[in-house]
Formats: sequence, structure tokens, C-alpha cells
Amino acid sequence: MNAALVDNLLGGMGLFLLGMWLLSDGLKLAGGHALRTILSRWTGTPLRGLLSGVLITSLVQSSSAVTVAAIGFVNAGLISLRQAVRVIYGSNIGTTMTGWLVAFIGLQVDIKIFALPLIGIGMLLRISGGGTRRAAGGVALAGFGLFFVGIDFLRLGFAGIGENVPLDTLLGGGLGGVALAFVAGVLITVLMQSSSAAMAIILTAAGGGALSVTIAAAMVIGTNIGTTSTAVLAALGATPNARRVAAAHVAFNVITALAAFMLLPLLFGLLKGSGGAPAIDLALFHTAFNILGVVLMWPITDRLVGFLERRFRSREEDEAQPRYLDRNVVTTPLLAMHALVMELGRMGGIALRIAKGAMSAEVAAGPRLEVDSRILDRLVESVGEFSTLMRRSNLPAELDEVLPNALRVSRYYTEMAELARRIASAQSVLETIELSELAAVVAHFKAGVVNLLDAADVLDAEFSVQQISAQLAELEDEYQRLKSQLLRSGTAGELPVRRIVAQLDLCSDMRRLAEQAEKGALYLDGLRVFATPPQEQAD
Repeated sequence: MNAALVDNLLGGMGLFLLGMWLLSDGLKLAGGHALRTILSRWTGTPLRGLLSGVLITSLVQSSSAVTVAAIGFVNAGLISLRQAVRVIYGSNIGTTMTGWLVAFIGLQVDIKIFALPLIGIGMLLRISGGGTRRAAGGVALAGFGLFFVGIDFLRLGFAGIGENVPLDTLLGGGLGGVALAFVAGVLITVLMQSSSAAMAIILTAAGGGALSVTIAAAMVIGTNIGTTSTAVLAALGATPNARRVAAAHVAFNVITALAAFMLLPLLFGLLKGSGGAPAIDLALFHTAFNILGVVLMWPITDRLVGFLERRFRSREEDEAQPRYLDRNVVTTPLLAMHALVMELGRMGGIALRIAKGAMSAEVAAGPRLEVDSRILDRLVESVGEFSTLMRRSNLPAELDEVLPNALRVSRYYTEMAELARRIASAQSVLETIELSELAAVVAHFKAGVVNLLDAADVLDAEFSVQQISAQLAELEDEYQRLKSQLLRSGTAGELPVRRIVAQLDLCSDMRRLAEQAEKGALYLDGLRVFATPPQEQAD
């Protein structure tokens, strides 16, 4: 191998990768809004989701970018996991466009006829476009030209190698050689972080005679596995949705690769006849087994999504799932009411956890408080839906009268969470009171609120209606004394009016928090008779 061949290979690879980078980035900048619109609005049906994945990946030439975008849209709630999975299917078909560009243009047409003018026109648009979309389009156009210039250099380099040392002889023959070729395809894709780049190198190597079609086909299958590395790395330590989408990407590519290996002889027998052009055979093969993968995965998509939703879960998602509410018991009113009261009891524990967390917070509402608030909000929605179903059934008069109390309890817990967020936020910006006597009164009032919250746990064996009502009455008296003392401090000029108002608002929110906790506990305690299993009531 002489120095000229090495120069062609290295230079061609560099130009090709630079062209791919410019093409992908330019298209994403020029059509970013349109691509987001396609992904968020054109995925309403399974077929449209598939076609959206094909279209976007064909345009941006990056299945990894589409996968990351799909993850972001699922996390934002703009598309469902089912929609994202079908976009992933389409992206694997869309990424085969690179093979067709290489096979039909890169290896069949005189590159200089159009590649160099594309680079010149593209850079002219870039220079004259400033920060507009025209400039981004110019970058994409120049990248498109460089893409084919790089392909031309790679073709020349691999042609020289193929005449002297066919690369597939280094891999050996038989199944062992095919296996090594598959691993090589995986490694090339992982190292380059681009299946499109790996495909271009493999196709130009095969077109130049450096690789046999069988060995190149095994490497092409390897690129499909290697491209999942980007999604896997992006999902490490990420949200459950990110892990689900990445897992769906891996599952599709692994199953597709297995099917491609099993059907490799048959597929090549059917696709043969392209006039002896290995690159076209490989492009056909690449497209065919990705379409085959969609055909295999399409019927089991719902089961795959269900499995992923069960497998990758966050604490928030697990705790936000109703534990007792079962639509099957709605037709049995007593059992339905029993389930509803049990769920309200669990919600009470979460609401008290939120409240006590806010009371002890020294900074703004943290991640734990926000997560718990979202959990409570979802449970409140579930309780509301379950109560509506109960009301539609023929409820006995006894249950029909008390069902509104269950909704009251749910509302009190919602208000507790909202007050807790306000308290945590206020405490993070409120200045410390320098007056020791007044600071002690405020601290004592705050401790009284926390003690009431501790006593408001209806599920605690020591819960007492009389005790919590007495504590609230004491807090009310203490609040009035605290309010008077704060106002006297303002009148005497010991504290600025602004700080007095802020402190009064905070203490008022704490008092209201205690009131909501007391009301929720009293109403829930009144419903506890329905939390007793029916057989015990009968006894």
C-alpha cells in the first residue's frame, strides 16, 4: 500500500465526515422549526409516526439526532411512548438513504460535475446569509458537496487496496469471517458515532473491490447495532422515558440484525441482479432488512411499550399509580368506597410529607417537594375519576351522602400542597428576625404547626380527633398573639413594614396549612368506617 492510497483514504474520510457534520447541522438549523412540527404534529397515527421518522432522518441524515429529539418530545408530553417508538422504526429506514446516495451518485457519477459547484454556492449563501436560515441552508449545501468529494477520495483509495490486498481476506472465511465482519461494523459505527458514515465507508470499500459483498453485508448489519450506542449513552442516568426510548431502539436493531443474519442468503438471492454493482446490492440489502424489522416489530409494538413502561419506572411514577382504586369494584359500592378511603389515606401521608418538608425547608421548593406534589396531583385526578365512576353507578343513599366528603378530603390535600410550595418559597427569601424574643415566638408557632401535622396522620394508631382540634385552637390563639407582637414591632420601628408584611403572610400560610390538615384529617376519619373490610363490619 503506497502513500497515495493512504492519503486518499484519510483525506476522503475526513472530508466525508466534515461533509456529514455540515450537512446534518445545516439542515437542523435551516429546518429546525419544520422538523419539530413534523415530530410533534405528524405522529398522530402509527403510520404517520413511521413516515415522520423516515422523512426526518432522510433529511438530517442522523438517526441518533431523531432518537434524542423523540426522547425530548416524550419527556415534554408532546408525543406518547408509542408514537416515539414508531418514529424510531422510521428513523432506521430513513438512515438507509445514505446507502442510496453513495451507491447511485457517489460511485456512479463524476463527482466534480456537481460537488464542487455545490460547495461554492453553499459557502456563498453562508457568507451572505448572516444568521438567517439561508446561511444554514448554505452550510448544508456545502456539506452535501463535501460529502461526495469525500466519497470520491474513499472510492479511489479502496479501489487501489482492492487491486492488491482484499480486506476480507484478513477476516478469514466462513462463519468466523462473517462474525468478525459484524463486530468490525459495530466498532466502526461506535467509534464514528454515525451509522451513515460507517455505511459510506463499507459501501465504497465494497465498490472498490476491497470487501466481498457477503463480508460487507455482515458489516452493514453491524452498523445497525453500533448506532444504538448513542441512544444507550444518552439514556445512562437519564429519565425513565429516555431509557424506554433507548431500549426500544436497541430492541428493534437487535431483532432486525438477527432476522437479517437468518435470512442473509435468501435476501441476497432475491436482491441479486443489480448488474454486478456491489454498492447497490448492499443498499438494497440495508433497506430490505430494516423494512423487514418494521414488519416484525409492528404487531408487537403495544406489548413492547407495555413492557418498557413496567420495566423502567421512577419513584414518582410508581407512587403516582393508585394502589387501591380498581375499576372492577365500582359495581360493588361498599368495596369501591373501601378502596377510595384507603387511597385517600395514602394521599394523606403524601400531603403531610409535603407539608412537613416545606416547614423544614431552608431553601426554595426542592426537587423532592416538587416530585411529591406531582405525585399528589396525579392521585387527586385518579380519585376524581374513580368518584365519577362511582356516582354513575347505583350508590346506596348512605354512600351517596358521604361521597362528597371524599372529594373534600382530596381538595384539602391539594390546598396543602399548594400552601407548602408557597411556604418553602417564602422561607428561602425571608430575612432572619434579629429580635430574639420575637424570633422565639415565631419559632414556637412554627413548631406548633409541625406538631399538628404529626398528629394529623389518620393512619397512626394514636390519632385523636380531640387532640388535633385542641392543637388547632391553641395555634389560632398563638397566631393572634404573634400577629399582635409583629405589628407592635412595626409600630415601634424595630422592623421594616415590608418584613412585617412578609412574615405575617408566611405565618398566615402556615396557619392555613394547619387548618387544611385538620379538616382533611377530620373528614377522612369520618370515612374510616368504610375502610374496614366488609366482613369485619358484618361481624
